[in-house]
Amino acid sequence: MKQTLTIAQIRALPAMIDLVTAGRALGIGRTKSYALARAGTFPCRVLRVGDSYLVPITGVLQVLQLDPADTPVDTAP
Repeated sequence: MKQTLTIAQIRALPAMIDLVTAGRALGIGRTKSYALARAGTFPCRVLRVGDSYLVPITGVLQVLQLDPADTPVDTAP
């Protein structure tokens, strides 16, 4: 398993992230993340887009009790 993400790395993530990255942010491995998503029990909201799972970063921040207002906003075009 890859190392868990730091708070700074989590805050730098885009608005929507893949399931594996969300799992890493929460300290959950790849296999368990997919199992939880399929069962509908992942700790935050998961969106199914075609064959992919996407997770809004706001849900990850809420689970980690991090204030989304402290997250930098990417203003790049």
